Amino acid sequence: MLSSSEVIARTLQAPLVPVFYHADAAYAQSIVRACYAGGVRVFEFTNRGANAFEVFQELAKLIATDCPDLVLGIGTIYTAADAQRFIAAGAAFVVQPVTTADVAAVCQRHDVAWLPGAMTLNEIHAATQLGAQIVKIFPGNFVGSDYIRSLRGPMPTTKLMVTGGVEPTEASLTEWFGAGVNVVGIGSQLFKGVGDPAAITARVAPLMQFLRSKVSGTY
Repeated sequence: MLSSSEVIARTLQAPLVPVFYHADAAYAQSIVRACYAGGVRVFEFTNRGANAFEVFQELAKLIATDCPDLVLGIGTIYTAADAQRFIAAGAAFVVQPVTTADVAAVCQRHDVAWLPGAMTLNEIHAATQLGAQIVKIFPGNFVGSDYIRSLRGPMPTTKLMVTGGVEPTEASLTEWFGAGVNVVGIGSQLFKGVGDPAAITARVAPLMQFLRSKVSGTY
């Protein structure tokens, strides 16, 4: 199991994270395989359905056998109990829509990366004080990239992940990373209008190549 610092490092190196949920485990596995083939190395499955835990367990089995370099995490976590059971099932990181100290404590106890959700300066600061190494800003389409630029004044070094409003295009990635984000999460926009796994791979691959060329450079 990777340490929290190793997961954070890998996320910053491959900073496009698909955000995905589907109730059918076989289909979810096909999406993970397609993203992995396209170069994705960090994947967030969301806890948004009644059988999310069972599907996650199947994804964890897939990662162990077919996608050894993929970091699999769980999103939409509100309670410490949910964090605990998904970590036990193999979650390498936990993403929250909000910031709660009890979930932070569970992640820290297991040395699992914790990415809480925050919006205002006070919320972001509170999250970092609780130990967050990356803070999630959601919804990105509501605040816009100019908001990220404004945050960078008083918070020049805080690692930020934006989800919502990020489009799977080089132009959109350039805008958000140029504004100062460190990671983007892309959900429905990444999979919109594409049901074939091969087409998803074809969509993801150039974006990952583009981002990898920029990680150590300037946007």
